[in-house]
Amino acid sequence: MAAATACAQPTGLRTNHLTDPLGVDDTAPRLEWRNEGTPQATYSVTVGTDSAQVAQGRGSAWESGTVRSDARLVTYAGKPLQPFTVYYWRVETGDGKGGTEKSRVARFETGLMGQWRGAWISDGHDKDHRAAPYFRKTFDVTKTIKSARAYISAGGLFVLTVNGQRAGDHFLDPVYTRYDRRCSYVTFDITPLLRGGRNALGVVLGNGWYNHQALAVWDFDRAPWRNRPTFCMDVRITYTDGTTETVATDFSWRTSDGPLVYNNIYTGEHYDFNLVQKGWDTPQFDGSKWQGVRLRSAPAPLVWSQQMEPIRLTESISPVKVTRINDSTYVCDFGRNMAGVTEVRMKGEKGTRLRISHGERLHGDGTLDQSNIDVYYRGDKKTEPFQTDILTLSGGDDSFRAEFSYKGFRYVQVTADRPVTLGSGNITAHFTHSDVETVGSISSSEPLLDKTVQAARMAYISNLMGYPTDCPQREKNGWTGDGHLAIETAFYNYDAITVYEKWLADHRDEQQPNGVLPDIIPTDGWGYGTDNGLDWTSTIAIIPWNIYLFYGDMRPLAECYDNMKRYVDYVDSNSPEHLSAWGRGDWVPVKTQSDKLLTSSIYFFADATILSKAAALLGHDDDHRRYARLAADIRDAINARFLNRETAVYAGGSQTEMSLALMWKVVPDDMTRRVAARLAEKVRANDWHLDVGVHGAKAILNALSENGYAEDAYRIAVQDTYPSWGWWIVNGATTLLENWNLKATRDISDNHIMFGEIGAWPYKGLGGIFPDERQPGFRHINLRPNFVRDLRHFEASHNSPYGTIVSKWNRKGKTVAYTVTLPPNTTATLTIPGAGDGGKTVELEAGTHSFEIKDNGRYKRVSR
Repeated sequence: MAAATACAQPTGLRTNHLTDPLGVDDTAPRLEWRNEGTPQATYSVTVGTDSAQVAQGRGSAWESGTVRSDARLVTYAGKPLQPFTVYYWRVETGDGKGGTEKSRVARFETGLMGQWRGAWISDGHDKDHRAAPYFRKTFDVTKTIKSARAYISAGGLFVLTVNGQRAGDHFLDPVYTRYDRRCSYVTFDITPLLRGGRNALGVVLGNGWYNHQALAVWDFDRAPWRNRPTFCMDVRITYTDGTTETVATDFSWRTSDGPLVYNNIYTGEHYDFNLVQKGWDTPQFDGSKWQGVRLRSAPAPLVWSQQMEPIRLTESISPVKVTRINDSTYVCDFGRNMAGVTEVRMKGEKGTRLRISHGERLHGDGTLDQSNIDVYYRGDKKTEPFQTDILTLSGGDDSFRAEFSYKGFRYVQVTADRPVTLGSGNITAHFTHSDVETVGSISSSEPLLDKTVQAARMAYISNLMGYPTDCPQREKNGWTGDGHLAIETAFYNYDAITVYEKWLADHRDEQQPNGVLPDIIPTDGWGYGTDNGLDWTSTIAIIPWNIYLFYGDMRPLAECYDNMKRYVDYVDSNSPEHLSAWGRGDWVPVKTQSDKLLTSSIYFFADATILSKAAALLGHDDDHRRYARLAADIRDAINARFLNRETAVYAGGSQTEMSLALMWKVVPDDMTRRVAARLAEKVRANDWHLDVGVHGAKAILNALSENGYAEDAYRIAVQDTYPSWGWWIVNGATTLLENWNLKATRDISDNHIMFGEIGAWPYKGLGGIFPDERQPGFRHINLRPNFVRDLRHFEASHNSPYGTIVSKWNRKGKTVAYTVTLPPNTTATLTIPGAGDGGKTVELEAGTHSFEIKDNGRYKRVSR
C-alpha cells in the first residue's frame, strides 16, 4: 500500500509537548503537530487571543506566514506573551501543489510570569513538629464567574480543595526540586468548583522531600533547605463583566493541626480519625478556634511553572489473595510489584490502631518481610516503621489513602492491636507514577521475551515520579546512572520528554561552577563524593542527546550546552592522558570486574562526541572542531591503552569491556569485526549467560546485534537460567531486580531500573527501529531488523512524533515475511539482514511495505 494521497487535517497539536497546557511561563513556547496526509511542503502558524479569528487564519499575536519547510516543531516568534492569557493557535500545512489543510484550533494559557500577589505562609511550628498543617480561607463571590485559576506553590507537598472538593487529580504536587534554588507552582482550573456567595479554600501541606524528618543514610534530614512546609497561592477569578479578583495567601488565612499526625514520603503516614474536623474546608465550618498564620520567605529565588505530565493514581488493583494470619493480622498479595499507595476502608472499635505495612517479599510463615528494602532507614522502626501507614480508627466507617507518601510493594500486611475483619473489599492498591502516555509495544512468539519487556516497562514506570528514580521503596533517589542506562527504554515505550526536561533543569541547578554533578539528582547535598563520575553523571550529555534523537527537539541540547561544556572541560582538565577512572564502575556485576579506567573513559569519549555534535547543530563551529578532536584523542588513548590488536580483546576481555567499546563505537573500524567475534565467542563459552554489571547490561545486546551476532543477543535475552533477565521472570518477578543473584544479601531491591535496557533492545535488535541523527525525531528511520531463527513472530510498534512505526515479521522455515509501516512525511532506509557485509539497503517512503526475505539475504517486494 502506498502513502496516502489525500490531504488530511494536521493533528496532535501540542505546546511544549503538552496538550492545551495551563500555566505556561515560557516566553517562546514550542508548537508541534502531526501531518497525517500528503507530505508537508509548507506550514503556516497562526496564534492569537480570539479563537474565531485564529480559525480564520488571523492571529493577533503571531502569523508566521507560509514557510517552505516540512518541520512539525516550531518555536513561537510573535509578540511578547502576556500573563493570565489564553492563546489559541492553529497550523495550516500545504503540499506545495496548492493543496492545504487546516488543523483544529488548539490553545495554551500563560501563567503568572512572576506576577505573584500572595505571600508565603505557614503555621509557625518548627520543622520537627509532626502533625501536618491545615489551612482555610473563606471569601464571597458576588458576580458571575467566567473562569478561575489557582496558582499554588509549596515548600513540601500540598492538597488543594475548593468548597470541600479536590482541585485536579494530581498526586505529590509539586514535584521534587532543589528547594533552595527552584520551587514549582501548579495551575488548576477551579471554575467548576466555585459558586456564588460564600466559598472556602482548603490546603493541607505535607513534608515531602522539603522537610524530611525520618533518618536515612542519604542525609535527607540534613538538607540545607529543610523547614516547616510553607505555601503561596493566588486564586485569580475572571468575571463575565471583564473584571478580575485575586484571592491570595495572606494574614487572613487560618491554620490548625488535624488528623494527619505524621507524614514522611520515605516511610509513611499516621492518621487519627478521631481528630477529623468534619467539613473543615467548606464555607459552613466554624473556624473561630483556628490560629493565625505566619509569613515566611520564599524557599527559592525561582518559582517555576510545573510544565510536565503530573503524577497520578493510574490504576486501581484489588488483591489477588488475602491471607488471614490470625484474628488481627492479614497479608494481601496484589499479584505484581508496583509503586503506589493503598486505600483502606475499615470499621473497627474506636481507638483500634492499624499498621498498613508494604513490602516486596514474604517470610516463610507468610508474613511481610521488609529486610531487603529497609536497610538504609535509620529511624525508630517501632514508632516510625518503614513503608507503613498507621491508622487510629474512630469506630465508624473509616477510609484512608496516603496523600504525601508512596511505597514500593507487592504485599501489604494489615496488623491491628485488637481483632479485626479484613477482606479483599477492604483494601485497594493504586498504581502511581508520572502519567506519561504509552508510545511503544512489543509482541512475539516467545512469552518469556514479552514478559521480560513488560517487567522492564513496569520497573521503569514505577520509577518515574516527576524525575527518574532507581527504586520506589528503599531509596527513591534520582540516580543519574540508572537514568541514562534506561533512557531508550523510556523513549521507545513512553512519551516522557516533559519529565526529562524537568530533570535536566535539576541537573543545571545541581551542577557546581567547576562542572561537577552529584550522582543523585535532585540531592540535599549527598552525592558529591569521589565516585560521582563519568559512568553516572554523563546524563548531562546523554539525556539531551536522546531527546534530540527521539523528538527532534534541540532546545534541551541548547539549554544544557554550557553545562555539557563545563562538565567535559572539568574531566579534560583532570585527564592529561585523555583517560579517566572517575566513576562507580560496572555496578553489581555477576562475577567479573571490569577495568574502571576503561569504562569511565568510554563515557568520557561519549560525552565529548555528543558535545561536538551539539556544537555543530547549534552553530558553534570552533567548539565542534575542538571537541571532535578531543573525542578522537580519547578514542585513540583508549585503544592504545586497552586494545590488544593481536587478540582483538579490550583490557581483561570481560563482556562489559568488550561490549561497551563496541556499542559506543570506540573500536577502530578495521577491528570491529574481530572484536565483535571475540565477544560472541566469550558469550558462547559462557553458554549465553550474562557476566556483566549495569554498563555491560546496557551494551551487550546492542554490541552483538549491531555487529552481526543478533542470534547470540537473542539467546541472552531469552535465557531462563542464572544469571539472566529471564531467570528473574521464571522465579516470579514482575519488575526488574537489582541483583542477578536471587540469594544476594545486598543490592536486593525487587523493583529496580538500572538493568532496564532489555525494555529497549527488542525495538532495535529485533524490530530494527532506530532514529537517524541527521533527520531526528524519526523523520527518517534507520530500519535494521534481525530475523532470528528461534523466533517465529515478532512485532514492534513505536508512536513517534510523526506517527506510528510498525516493524513486524513472521518466519516460515528459511523465509521471513516482513512488513513495515512508516507514518506520513517520513522515509526510511531498510537494511536487509544476511545480504553480505553491511547488508543490502532499500530506500522506503511513507506507507506500508511488505517483503519476502530469505536467510541468505535474497528478497522480493510483495507490496508497496
